[in-house]
Parts: sequence; structure tokens; C-alpha cells
Amino acid sequence: MEQDVESPAIIRQPKLPKQAREDLPKRHAEMDRTKKIQRYVQKDGKCNVHHGNVRETYRYLTDIFTTLVDLKWRFNLFIFVLVYTVTWLFFGFMWWLIAYLRGDLDHLADNKWTPCVNNLNGFVSAFLFSIETETTIGYGYRVITDKCPEGILLLLIQSVLGSIVNAFMVGCMFVKISQPKKRAETLVFSTNAVISIRDGRLCLMFRVGDLRNSHIVEASIRAKLIKSKQTKEGEFIPLNQTDINVGYNTGDDRLFLVSPLIICHEINQHSPFWDISQAHLAKEELEIVVILEGMVEATGMTCQARSSYVSSEIKWGYRFTPVLTLEDGFYEVDYNSFHDIYETNTPPYSAKELSDMANRSRLPLTWSLASKLSQQGLPESEQEGQETKTSLDEQGKSQQTERNGDIANIESESKV
Repeated sequence: MEQDVESPAIIRQPKLPKQAREDLPKRHAEMDRTKKIQRYVQKDGKCNVHHGNVRETYRYLTDIFTTLVDLKWRFNLFIFVLVYTVTWLFFGFMWWLIAYLRGDLDHLADNKWTPCVNNLNGFVSAFLFSIETETTIGYGYRVITDKCPEGILLLLIQSVLGSIVNAFMVGCMFVKISQPKKRAETLVFSTNAVISIRDGRLCLMFRVGDLRNSHIVEASIRAKLIKSKQTKEGEFIPLNQTDINVGYNTGDDRLFLVSPLIICHEINQHSPFWDISQAHLAKEELEIVVILEGMVEATGMTCQARSSYVSSEIKWGYRFTPVLTLEDGFYEVDYNSFHDIYETNTPPYSAKELSDMANRSRLPLTWSLASKLSQQGLPESEQEGQETKTSLDEQGKSQQTERNGDIANIESESKV
């Protein structure tokens, strides 16, 4: 009797071209490296840092105003409503307690009895009177009498504390509403940074722009290189911050941000990218944090916008596409091309290597005399002596010729 035995199915992978098979491991390695990159600052400007194991939490309460402003809107609104409700309930209970201790609730139908608060017949009416007192509504139905000194004292206390609560909570809401964080949403940075040749020098560039017609006053730009390093003594410094010069010495870091601007960092001997080539950049784990600061023209408050570029977002050998065009009587900015870049001819060498190549190209000009002397087999000092002697002899001959010519002219004049 025969039995059917299930055999495992053999799935044959399609044979890829040779070029595709060679590029596949590289792509997987690049994808894995990209996944492992942990940003210090997100593209939208949020810092990817969480504070843990903070034991001195009382420090947040010492600056309660800033703590409330930094809370999310849902918690801020909840605290806003909660503070007012608790205040009204507390003073409403105090008004009811005074009426209860004085016996006003037992003489509601007695017209000859002078209560502390007229028409206060329970906790609900006391709560309403508390709201009217703190908000200074004053409907006129419930009113305090002059026969209740404890009520007058409570009225003064609630008026003062109510003013303090109003100033604190309304001020907190006003500051939170007028925060310039949303203004930073209209300050945009290019998706990629580029490295190319500009004016004969290797430069790192990125683009910034402002989408609003109201400008940022006293705008300035800064850049930081975030990269871990190890000192000569063996100390490891994680996420070390290094300044990137974007025109501090020349004043180019001060921006008149009316139209999109390309921020340029010249890669020289003082630059942290001095010895980084295209191949080296692809292997580096670094991050460039750019910070744009300025005052909002409408409110005068300081605004800060941030973004970052990791090594995979720095494109070597590219430039930004122009976005500014001249129309009939005005300039027009095309923000559809704000992030566009195009490839340009850029050597894949580092700025240090390019400088060394330029120096070596000038060496034959400076060493031409030495090479000539070596070919003749004469010491350099002897050759210089011979050249000096020859030049002196030629100078003496020329002077003697001039002297002979002058004597001949004098003799011819005397004969005449």
C-alpha cells in the first residue's frame, strides 16, 4: 500500500543580474546603517532627549509658572478649570459655614433677623454668591450686610485671593497662547545639505526660508556638529558639540530673511570637515544641528527654529536649484523647488587632500632652479656664485661702455 509523503516545496530565487547582485549587499548595509542612526534633534526641531531619574522634582514646583506654561494644552486647560472651581467651592463652603454658625439658615422665614448674606438659604446659594463675589458680577439678589464682621473679612480675603488667581492663571494662558513656537512652523529648512565647490573652495551648504510676509527681526543662524569623540587621554565624550562657522567672522550669520538664503560653511583648516572625503562621509556617524533665531515682528518675542542633518542627508556633489525669479516689478519665490538639488562636478576628495594636491602642483615651479643645478652636477652655492660673478661682469662692461660713449661725445663737441 503506497503512502503519500509530502515533500517540501523548493522555491527558486530568480537570478539577478551581476550588477544587481553586487549592489544588493551594499544596499542592505546602507539600510542597516541608516536604521541605527539615532538623531539628537529631529527634523521638526524637537530634541530627542528624555530626562530620567530626576530626584529633585521640587525644583519644578519652585518655578510653577514655567511648569504650567510648558504643560500640554489639555493639562493646562484642566488645571485652569480646576483652580477656579476649587476656589469657588472653597469660598462657597466658607460662606455657608458662616451662615450655619450664625444661625442664618434657621431664621430664613424671620423677617426681623438680619443675616450675614441676604437670600442665602443653602450651599448652592452660597456657591453662587462665591462666584459673584470673585468674578465681581454682582447680580444684586444676594448681598452682604453690615451686621456681619466675619463676612466682611471673608469678602476682603476672597477679593484679594481672587485677583491673585486671575492674574496668575490669565497670565499663564496669555503667555502660552502668545508663545512663538508656532511661528517656527513657517521657518523652513532644506531637506538635505550639500557639499560642492563654490568660488574655488569646498563648501557645506543648506537653505533656509520664511513662509510668512511678516519678517523675523535680527535673524541669526548657528550650526553645531554633534559627533562622539575620544580624546588623546582615552576619554570618550558622547555627542560632543563643535561649532561650525557659518560666517561669524564676516557677519554672514546675520540674515535678512526676506527670501530663501543658502547658508555656506567654507571647509578650511579650522573646519571639522577638513579631512572628510566623500567616501569617509558615507561611513561617518555625525549630525549637523542648525539653529535659526530672531524676534517675531508682530510680538517682539524671541523665536527659535531648529533642524538637523545626518550623514545620509548630506549630499556630496550637489547644489540647490534657484528659486528666485524676476517678474514684472517684483521678485517671486517658487517654494516648490525649495528642496530641489541638482548634481554638479565636485571632486570626491577632502579639502585637505585638495589643498595638498594644489601645493604639489606648485612644487616644480619653486624647485626648478634646484632641479637644474642637480642636472648640471654643480653645488648650489657654487652655481649661485658663478651667476653672481657673471652678472657683476656684465654690469661692469655696460658701465664701461656708457663711460666710453660719454668721453667720445665730449671729444667730438670740443673739436667742433
